[in-house]
Formats: sequence, C-alpha cells, structure tokens
Amino acid sequence: MRFAPTSFRPVFGRVLSVVVAIIAVFGLAGFIVAGDGEGLARYGWGMLLMVALAYALFWRPSLDIAEQAITVRNVFSTVTVPWAAIQRIDTKYALTLYTREGTIAAWASPAPNRYASHNAAASDARLASNGMGAVRPGDLLSTGSGAAAFVIRRHWEELREDGLLDAGSDTGNMRRDIHWPVIIVLGVLTVATVLGIAL
Repeated sequence: MRFAPTSFRPVFGRVLSVVVAIIAVFGLAGFIVAGDGEGLARYGWGMLLMVALAYALFWRPSLDIAEQAITVRNVFSTVTVPWAAIQRIDTKYALTLYTREGTIAAWASPAPNRYASHNAAASDARLASNGMGAVRPGDLLSTGSGAAAFVIRRHWEELREDGLLDAGSDTGNMRRDIHWPVIIVLGVLTVATVLGIAL
C-alpha cells in the first residue's frame, strides 16, 4: 500500500509571523536611526521577544503525516507517533491523537470556531461525516483540523482493515524531543525584556 506523505502548516500563522517580524525590524530601525541607544537597549529585547514568540507559536508548528508515523511539532516539543500507538482521533479543540502514553494535540491544526459549520458547504460536511450524521466544526474538511483528521483516519482505518495494527503492538517507539534551544532563547529574551523595562 502506497501512502503519499502530507504536511499541514497554518498559512495564517506564517503570515502573522512575517508581519510581526517586519514590525519589529521597523521598531529596531527607528531606535537606530534616531540614535537612541538607551531606548534600543531597554526596549529592543521586547521586540526580539515578539519575533521569537511569533516564530515559536506560529511559524515552526507543523503536522507531518508519513507512512510509518505522524510527527507533531508543537511549540516546545516534537512527538513522533507510530500508527500502532493511536487509539482515537479527535478534533474538539484541535487535532488530538489519543495513545496509551497520553494525548498529543497538534498546535498546527486547531479546530475552528463553532460558526464555521454555518459557512461550510453541504458536500464538505457530508464527506466529513462519512455517513455518520452531524459533524463537529473541527471535522470539516475546509478546516486545518478536519483536513488532517480526514487523512489520518482514512490511513489509520486502512491499516487496521489490513491487519497491520496489532492491538498489542509495542508503542515504545513513540518519541518526544524537547525544543531546548527555543525554550532557552524565549527564557533569555523574557528576562532581558523584563530587566530592560525595570532598570
């Protein structure tokens, strides 16, 4: 069985990150052009913190669906989830994978607000429901969480039907990598920002 790898990255988040970076660059440039070294030293850290936060919150998060596993890159960690480890898939607040070792919510695939279902096309809702009645807004295919859940559920069910998901499979291959550089940079910039404002 061939499976085409799929990646989900929020476009709006990336646009927002670029906008924040541009604002910060203009802010820093303003201090430099004005020759305000003291203002740059005091408030420049806050602008750099805004860029770092936008990068961590909106640029980096992603959801990569591959034949062997699903990789969920969130703000502070990346979790690699093998298909056999998945017990349930939900989209109430965000695309969430339930496993024996806990739940993994994908920051890159949040559920939309409850009004999204009013704007959804009937064909979208019908396909998302798969003949099972009403669907949550987070399951609609026009949303980030719904599109990702649809791809994951379809492949997960194919693997299960083919007998490739043994209920007793070892889930020890699930791996979590902490984003220490991101955490350290955010921590340092936060401290520098607070000190710059306070001193």
